[in-house]
Amino acid sequence: MIKAREEMIVANGLRHHVVRWGEGPPVILCHGFLDFAWSWQPTASALAERGLQAIAFDWRGHGESAWVSPGGYYHFPDYIRDLEEVIRVTCDQPPLLVGHSMGGTASALYAGARSGSLHGLVLVEGLGPPDNEAAVARERLVAWLDGLDRIEGAAVRRITDLQDALRRMKVQNPRIPDDLGHFLATHATCPHPDGEGLRWRFDPRHRTTAPIPFRLDAFRSLLEGIELPTLIIAAAQGYRLPDEAARMACIADSRFHEIPDASHMIHWDQPVALATAIAEFSKSLG
Repeated sequence: MIKAREEMIVANGLRHHVVRWGEGPPVILCHGFLDFAWSWQPTASALAERGLQAIAFDWRGHGESAWVSPGGYYHFPDYIRDLEEVIRVTCDQPPLLVGHSMGGTASALYAGARSGSLHGLVLVEGLGPPDNEAAVARERLVAWLDGLDRIEGAAVRRITDLQDALRRMKVQNPRIPDDLGHFLATHATCPHPDGEGLRWRFDPRHRTTAPIPFRLDAFRSLLEGIELPTLIIAAAQGYRLPDEAARMACIADSRFHEIPDASHMIHWDQPVALATAIAEFSKSLG
């Protein structure tokens, strides 16, 4: 496996943790919700073996990147600005941008505004969440306020040890192999503040309901602004949207690839197949 190189950079005023594998044309890897850069290692190593430089980073409030200060929150425009500055700091040429799940939504939004800054776009199970009706705006705002109240008064959740962390991860992703799972658990946790056991690295504010409803009409307008070749990758057993084809049709130059025997976490289930699809797409761009 290709050896990784770590660094800390400042992007949008916050320290961001970056991991690189290999040399060559850059591929920026954007992880999903409550995930982290090291999660890409099997895919990134396979990309490096195919002559590409894989660059993964932790979004703000995830992994080893900084949390926002007290009183702050995690809104998509903040992620987009972070991504723009991560690209500027880490890449010496327009990169191929790859986003998974939430990272795919953020990547699509960025590409809709900054297509000229990219070489290509890959959305891995990342065509956005289901649409929200405007009528849920009050409900979401109330849920957000209530959630922040609960977080402020709550004790830090304790994880007994790495085996306990892996057990919890497998509740959501039962297909994780034990060797990869222990590696992920090691990087997903850090010592508990009181010195007994572990805690998750991500900011617990991520577990609250976002206050602003996701509006498909606004998202579609950004998809229509993507002016570069785009590969849509889906898992055979992943998350599928009823309007997936309509969302894809908003992107002028898009193509579709499905990976069999894979769940939503394709980069865990089928990392080599995912890396092969990304590398072949990159090669097609010239």
